[in-house]
Amino acid sequence: MAKESGIGWTTCSVDDAAGTPRAIKNDITNLQFATPRATQDVTGIDKSAMERLLLLADFSVTLNGVFNDGAAASHDVFKTVPSTSVARTLALTVSGQSLNNEVLFTDYPLSRSDSGELTFAVPGVLADGTVPTWT
Repeated sequence: MAKESGIGWTTCSVDDAAGTPRAIKNDITNLQFATPRATQDVTGIDKSAMERLLLLADFSVTLNGVFNDGAAASHDVFKTVPSTSVARTLALTVSGQSLNNEVLFTDYPLSRSDSGELTFAVPGVLADGTVPTWT
């Protein structure tokens, strides 16, 4: 594939509290995710530059969107975040490239701006120890 924009995501779904995947891409206005790896400094005193080992993989995400309390919409998915500790499957697909992870969403903050917008920014972290892998 050539260089592409981030327009036209085909999948952004999150399981609801019952474990049913819900397509919420229409409610998501933007998102950030990362797949960092930890490192360990193992530089000996005989070195003149850093020496490191690659350690555990991780995943984090923040889904930003517009409040939608329709059936099977984003509010229906995230409203139980404050009261449950269930991992949810997050599926992301853009340009035929998919990244699926089991995620613990840690907050469901809603924000009402002075112009009247009602939005959310839901953060999540890797839940199950599976290395995030693009397919």
